[in-house]
Amino acid sequence: MILNKSFLTFYFILFFTMYSFSQGIQVDSINPVKLEQVFVTATRTNRFISTLPLPVHIISKRDIEQANSVRLNDILNEQTGLITVNDYGGGEGIQMQGLDSQYTLILVDGMPLVGRLAGTLDIKRLTTANIKKIEVVKGASSSLYGSDAMGGVINIITENPEKGFNVKLNYRLETFSTEDMSAVLNYKKAKFGWRAFLNKYSSNGFDLNPKTELKTVDPFVNYTFNLKTEYAFSKQSNFYLSLKYFNQNQDYNASAILRGESSINEWSSNLKFTREFNVKLSAYFEFYATVFKTDNYLINSENGTFFDSNYFDQQLIRPELRVQYKFNEVNELIGGIGYSHESLDRTNFSVQPEFNAPYVYLQYDSNLTNDINMIIGARFDSHNKYRSQFSPKAAVRYSLNKKWSLKGSVGYGFKAPDFRQLFFDFTNSTVGYTVLGFNVANSALAQLQSQGEIATLIISPSDLKNTLSPENSISTNIGVDYKLSPKLNFKVNFFRNNINDLIDTRVIANKTNGQNVFSYYNVNKVYTSGFEIDGKWKPLNRLKITGGYQLLFAKDKEAEAAFEKGDVYARKDPVSPAFQLKKEDYFGLFNRSRHMVNLKLYYMLPKWKAFANVRLTYRSKYGLLDSNGNNYLDVYDDFVEAYSILDFSINKTFYTNYSLNIGIDNLFNFTDPQNISNIPGRIIYAKLNINL
Repeated sequence: MILNKSFLTFYFILFFTMYSFSQGIQVDSINPVKLEQVFVTATRTNRFISTLPLPVHIISKRDIEQANSVRLNDILNEQTGLITVNDYGGGEGIQMQGLDSQYTLILVDGMPLVGRLAGTLDIKRLTTANIKKIEVVKGASSSLYGSDAMGGVINIITENPEKGFNVKLNYRLETFSTEDMSAVLNYKKAKFGWRAFLNKYSSNGFDLNPKTELKTVDPFVNYTFNLKTEYAFSKQSNFYLSLKYFNQNQDYNASAILRGESSINEWSSNLKFTREFNVKLSAYFEFYATVFKTDNYLINSENGTFFDSNYFDQQLIRPELRVQYKFNEVNELIGGIGYSHESLDRTNFSVQPEFNAPYVYLQYDSNLTNDINMIIGARFDSHNKYRSQFSPKAAVRYSLNKKWSLKGSVGYGFKAPDFRQLFFDFTNSTVGYTVLGFNVANSALAQLQSQGEIATLIISPSDLKNTLSPENSISTNIGVDYKLSPKLNFKVNFFRNNINDLIDTRVIANKTNGQNVFSYYNVNKVYTSGFEIDGKWKPLNRLKITGGYQLLFAKDKEAEAAFEKGDVYARKDPVSPAFQLKKEDYFGLFNRSRHMVNLKLYYMLPKWKAFANVRLTYRSKYGLLDSNGNNYLDVYDDFVEAYSILDFSINKTFYTNYSLNIGIDNLFNFTDPQNISNIPGRIIYAKLNINL
């Protein structure tokens, strides 16, 4: 199945047939919905967050402004159960409930971002200056969103046009000559409105190890432009169009003599048409297209000769039609049909692959009684490169009384093999090893054999004739909400993610040069489990305290079995004799902390039109690699030590339309140059905001 004119025509004919039919339906008046009070990502419908049976969290615009966050990674790092981690390519992704960033779907206004260069979507490229709120759904969400939502969904919702004409400007200057500048032009009157947003973010970079010639982060500059327009044909029919462009250029230094540049260009457009036929039936049509491109090169700065270059060009086109039907006040049904067409052209690919994936989903939301809410849904994804997936999910919430409520959910999630795992064809020119995607491994291996480069086959070529299966999980969340009073409440959520068919690399052949040929395969079974606590206390009208804690166990089931059998040994140092490890000596998966804490204190000063806040985050020790040679992370390995980050800021308003923010991030100047490259040390900043 391919994306063609006939297929797109079908969508438009279907939608406008429904539109024409609606002209003969009597339309009832409805009360406007205050979107600021509802949560839409978890169910794709308007729902009050307090009534949802799922583990969800809203980060409001006020939260972002009080924290003086500049990039998306800044604000996400302060949320319970979330931590940003670097990948091998320098990108910074989000880890949720112990699952790697590749298992969390990142959306902007409900549409997926692309550009996972090494499996990780770099969230540093997203500015917070135009964000209205961030919606976080934890647990498998493939029943609505398909692949990549195995661990959860983060939906960044940007600002829409506001009534009237206004201008907003802000400028922030901070350590390392880092500047952040934004401008907003907004106009809305009667049926038509538009909002234009422009952001520039630049830095001289920073260096955690002055003894080396290279900086930890090289100088860069990026720009974000977003234009949103909306037009109301009537009270029941609305048209929306969003256009976005992102550009970044950065110095690229790979060694003392290898210098170059890297660039990123991203375009996206989202067209949406909504129609409320009556109080029961609504329809939504969206057409989304995005392109993500990178280019980088290296030259020898001593003689000016060309050394290397790489490019990456990914495209996604996605039309979707969604219908919502309310049987009555307590029962509603939502369903959708869509098609995803994705292609990639990049360095080290012998082909230019395309993914074509039609999908359909359905969800039923019902209040069985005044105290019980139930959601049941499922989605079916077809695909031209891997087997089809059926993703069911069920959730229930039970209100014991006005103070206590219980909720639980269980769902199936999956992550499809990405382009790299299927079509990579790379040979390191310096060392000589080769990495092959599963779908090209057979033919590429045969070619290497014909060239006399293969010494020994480790696996049979027939093992590479099947398909690489999607990674999949069963996700369970059970929670308790307690609201003692409007000033004190907390939430507890227990979670368990059982993941199967994890994709890993293995040696499939030995080369005559002494190196290996690697490819991908389904092998591992792992789990992440633990619990999270979120609380809010307002002892005084001027004082608010919020906090959260996560306990996490993330382990490989086969590793647990090996430790339990006594098959794993270790040495305390290279000259000591090896000794047998016990089951309790197994720590778990790499780059996971057992404990994470956040604590925030906000204090208002009405007389001075100011407020101050202190924010603390803590991460316990974690291991990045096996240091004693047994291929597992055990308690005798080397660990990255626990650390805390303390931030402080004061925000003051002048003459109603002006505000000044000053603050210090990482007050005690924590750094760990050997292990952590995304914490640069103490940052002092000042920011001026102007609203006209």
